[in-house]
Amino acid sequence: MLRNSDNQDRLRHHHADLLIKGGMVATPNGLEMTDVACLDGQIVSMHATGWMADDVIHAKGLHVLPGVIDTQVHFREPGLVHKENFEAGTRGAVLGGITTIFEMPNTSPLTITGEDLLGKLEMATGKGWCDFAFYMGGSDANAERLAELELLPGCAGIKVFMGSSFGDLLAEEDEVLSRILRHGKRRLAVHAEDEARLRERRAIVEASGDVRDHPVWRDEISALRATQRIVSIAQACGRRLHVLHVSTADEMAFLAQHKARVTVEVLPQHLTFCAPECYERLGTLAQMNPPVRDAHHQAALWEAVRDGTVDVLGSDHAPHTLAEKAKPYPQSPSGMPGVQTLLAVMLNHVNQSKLSLERLIDLTSAGPARVFGIESKGRLALGYDADLVLVNLSTRCIITNQSMANVSGWTPYDGMQVTGWPIATVLRGRCVMRDDEMIGLPSGRAVRFLEVPRLVVRQ
Repeated sequence: MLRNSDNQDRLRHHHADLLIKGGMVATPNGLEMTDVACLDGQIVSMHATGWMADDVIHAKGLHVLPGVIDTQVHFREPGLVHKENFEAGTRGAVLGGITTIFEMPNTSPLTITGEDLLGKLEMATGKGWCDFAFYMGGSDANAERLAELELLPGCAGIKVFMGSSFGDLLAEEDEVLSRILRHGKRRLAVHAEDEARLRERRAIVEASGDVRDHPVWRDEISALRATQRIVSIAQACGRRLHVLHVSTADEMAFLAQHKARVTVEVLPQHLTFCAPECYERLGTLAQMNPPVRDAHHQAALWEAVRDGTVDVLGSDHAPHTLAEKAKPYPQSPSGMPGVQTLLAVMLNHVNQSKLSLERLIDLTSAGPARVFGIESKGRLALGYDADLVLVNLSTRCIITNQSMANVSGWTPYDGMQVTGWPIATVLRGRCVMRDDEMIGLPSGRAVRFLEVPRLVVRQ
């Protein structure tokens, strides 16, 4: 809704804040060569012939796509800012064509109370280059309050760690998981690895000290067992699930049978890297949870992308410093950067004919908006937020450590040539990145959700 009479006059006179001319636009009717007019942060015309604007982007030769929504990032603030911080993380997001992020609760302090969430929202104001929301951690400590907590403005929903976490965020027992799932109604995101099996099998890597054994330790049984358990508990509780970073053929076959109430995420890392080669080349830089696996599992993930089992692509951006990564395995931490490279890596897969551009758009924009009930985002249509990314599908670039915005200063894709690159990023009708350069000041704000009251902003 246009906010004032001046903007209503501008609309009547076809005068926009921003006009994107001559691009191949991903419209609701498919790809069309057209102009897009943006006014007061919204898309006000998809066929803007005869419009004028204060700012014009000539997009001939470019594709104009919905801004990417990355629903799984770890920006480490507060408490772990030597690895990453919110400003650098969101700057990397915008450089990579991402206009909205959901940030995870395993910061210090953990995000498990309303005060924790409010603290993050206050921290992000004036620092966020893109729009943002924050997950609330679901745990034994706050299970009975989750129905209230998940409805707080700026909350992306509840995130549960069945494995690979610590303290109050680790929720591995069925009784605790049932309590969490019975309190609330929004879709719940879960990291599904069986913590008991991981403890039993850690001796394998303690003995070998070989990072190539990472997928042996955290094997497909640990993933499948946890996924089957949480889906069963969710069914008993009548709760919708979103299973994060699925990495195995076994899980995909199982989840394909439960799509009525379960949505699925995959990561570019699991679609791009392959064991054992990545461990031999990158060492602990390829270490993440759940692990990068072999070609059999990767092929199953790609098939699940193509057949619609997969709903969302996320980055699981989780930087650690190079010094931390250099620790002897398995003392080295799991996780790698990825928010800035998500779109470029996947555009390269489009150019390699592994998926269509339309499918990529659904996985990175429409899919996240649909799964999480995001208001006014995820597609280029009248009345939606004017979040766009302009990409050149034929531009060839080499990804380098030096080009990364993240505080830790590295990427597992260092030296990789890709075809397809984000040229400009538009957030709510304002160009915030062009030709790998940031424009203006951070203007991100909290995401609005269909099931959550609006955040009241003091004027």
